[in-house]
Amino acid sequence: MNITPRSADRAWADEAIRRVEADANRSADTHLIPLNLWPADRGVDVYLKDESSHPTGSLKHRLGRSLFLYGLCNGWIREGTTIVEASSGSTAVSEAYFARMLGLPFIAVMPALTNGQKIALIEREQGRCHLVEDAGSVYSEARRLAEAADGHYMDQFTYAERATDWRGNNNIAESIFSQMALERHPVPRWIVVGAGTGGTSATIGRYLRYRRHDTRLCVVDPENSVFHRFWSSGDGRPLAGTSRIEGIGRPRVEPSFLPAVIDRMIAVPDAASIAAMRLLETLTGRRAGASTGTNLWGTVLLACELASAGRHGSVVTLICDGGERYADTCYSESWLAAAGLDPRPFTEILQRATAAGRWPD
Repeated sequence: MNITPRSADRAWADEAIRRVEADANRSADTHLIPLNLWPADRGVDVYLKDESSHPTGSLKHRLGRSLFLYGLCNGWIREGTTIVEASSGSTAVSEAYFARMLGLPFIAVMPALTNGQKIALIEREQGRCHLVEDAGSVYSEARRLAEAADGHYMDQFTYAERATDWRGNNNIAESIFSQMALERHPVPRWIVVGAGTGGTSATIGRYLRYRRHDTRLCVVDPENSVFHRFWSSGDGRPLAGTSRIEGIGRPRVEPSFLPAVIDRMIAVPDAASIAAMRLLETLTGRRAGASTGTNLWGTVLLACELASAGRHGSVVTLICDGGERYADTCYSESWLAAAGLDPRPFTEILQRATAAGRWPD
């Protein structure tokens, strides 16, 4: 791509940055919601940061904005640049939104099995979905398409950890601590997140250290993901399968995944993610995606550990996106049956855990 600067490019970039920043200025911060998991006298409070309330409906709205600003300020995105991304879902939805805002063509390179709801959301933002049979080829195919169009490959899996200012500047970590300031346990014992690119865990983990908070970061990982194995043993060999919990879990260790900033990882069975996703709907009436269920499973486990040890404190996790995107997958009984996922045993574990305030042996 020709990146020789011109005054017209600078003027266009100035206006593009204004538009992206104006979007952030128009959007109120996402809500931090107390979850009534058990009686308050147990001394452990749980909170959900509702990232589904972003304009594009997911946590990835933050990443999409950051990646566009990063590309604009680096001179990689210019007037007419075709934007290409390797993404099977929410990141592509958010990037398509920002591309449309700036009048730029957008192509999402996705596995052919990507669910139809997310494809429809990308196409609603006038993006184009380029489907490939081999899920492992999305990276090289996205790079090829960008080069052929003299465009820009956003490469979320490389740039997610560096496009966001982890020191603050209204990132998700700073927002959590600001919203927790008046709670009875304002500094969380734990923050629990999943990892797809690794960008969110990198941002939060760095921020905790930079601000010297006595908060630990836990990353939850679904089946068919290499992250937990890599963190625990250093074994980063790629896996053959792909995660069934959309938005988190990867078959390869992504460049943005920073294991050194993570204090604990919990491997979560996929059926447990479904069970916890259903628990959220039971407790709050809110439908969220299965990655939120993965978060909640780890959150309940950690909260039970604190309560069992007689320690008071708070645990914060994320609602990553809304459940409407998954009507044909994790909210479909036929899909669950075909996938061999039975959440009932894990639902029983959650019911016992929340009733007793301790994790079942």
